Amino acid sequence: MQLFRASIAHFPKQTTQFTDDIAIFKDGGLLIDKKEIKDIGDFDTIAARYPAASVTDLTGKWILPGLIDSHLHYPQTQSIAHYGEQLLTWLENYTFPAEMQFADSEHANTIAKVFLNQLLKNGTTTGFVFTTVHKSSCQALFNAASDIDMAIVAGKVCMDRNCPSQLTDCTESAQADSASLIETWHNKGRNRYALTPRFAPTSTEAQLAALGELAQQYSDVFIQTHLSENLDEIAWVKSLFPQADGYLDVYDKYNLVRERAVFGHGIHLTPDEWGRLGESGATVAFCPTSNLFLGSGLFDMTAARANKVHVAMATDVGAGTTFNMFKTYGDAYKVSQLRNDPLSPLEGFYLMTQGAAIAHGLDEEIGNLNPGTIADFIVVEPRFDELTSLRIQQDADFDDVFFALSILGDDRAIAQTWISGNCCYEKSSGNNELQ
Repeated sequence: MQLFRASIAHFPKQTTQFTDDIAIFKDGGLLIDKKEIKDIGDFDTIAARYPAASVTDLTGKWILPGLIDSHLHYPQTQSIAHYGEQLLTWLENYTFPAEMQFADSEHANTIAKVFLNQLLKNGTTTGFVFTTVHKSSCQALFNAASDIDMAIVAGKVCMDRNCPSQLTDCTESAQADSASLIETWHNKGRNRYALTPRFAPTSTEAQLAALGELAQQYSDVFIQTHLSENLDEIAWVKSLFPQADGYLDVYDKYNLVRERAVFGHGIHLTPDEWGRLGESGATVAFCPTSNLFLGSGLFDMTAARANKVHVAMATDVGAGTTFNMFKTYGDAYKVSQLRNDPLSPLEGFYLMTQGAAIAHGLDEEIGNLNPGTIADFIVVEPRFDELTSLRIQQDADFDDVFFALSILGDDRAIAQTWISGNCCYEKSSGNNELQ
């Protein structure tokens, strides 16, 4: 057994909406046994309880649950930081050309490792990931994640219209490939599958219906897609689905709005759509860096709370501008400031840990440091350079540490990332499990 000594913060309780009931141990102890968390509390108490445990002293650092990124695109790892464009032209000019390269399975294998390395380096231990239309691209990601026993939710993108011919599947192949991937990967190890229509404009009604059939057949798989990100996109959806009562209704008609459905963005929602999302138990992935970068709009956290909609934080790389979830909260704070309802540091932390885990029905495994959960955690060095050493006091409260790092921090604040009880990234040595 290993006992880690550090300051520790996490949300231990299952609450469907945020409360500031956070557990903080300034001189804390986290005990792990193989891949499982065994105990947590004040260091002296835990040390006395387990005198034979091997102690690692990380005093001055913080141990936090591994971070959860609820919406991102691994094929766009190489697309990040291109200049300009809004959503639809971004797809045409950058996203689709990058995704065409994934017809080459070796390319997919290479980018999958680069992508997971970026997650580890930034403290993200679980991602909800769009692959490409190529079945092999999904297999490449699951294989790479399985090598380090990392929890990944992913799915083959399905598109049968309004995209390049090289990226087009059809109703039959989308359903058959998705079913095959579910049987091969869903709940195998720590892998979970997500049915993944890219967004309504790139799927015909027949394809959405076929995926909806799978959603009913496999009731515990995830669903991930995009919703109401951009005003031009919404107008396009209206023209393509004139009989639907709004964008969300396109998905709802085909049984794709339910628990474990994750809708990226959700910026321009109507009151009825907010109500339906809350009623269904679905989740909206708040992607602030992407929303600002593409000029898409400002997410309405106030409406989400009022309608009891699950919200989870997400980077949306590559339109998002960073893999770092701390910095993603920093932009969420700016978005909420513009809406005159600033998002607190503790709520921001909740949306990338326990809040996301509860939204996805995974809080018995990830998102917290409760005994019995998997030992996915990160070690944070808050005072990693001259400026952060000046700004962040040695005895600073957690909310101040977290907020300061959301503005001043980057991957240099992540000292270690642990997956299933193994250190898969260590900054000081440069070691990374995926080479």
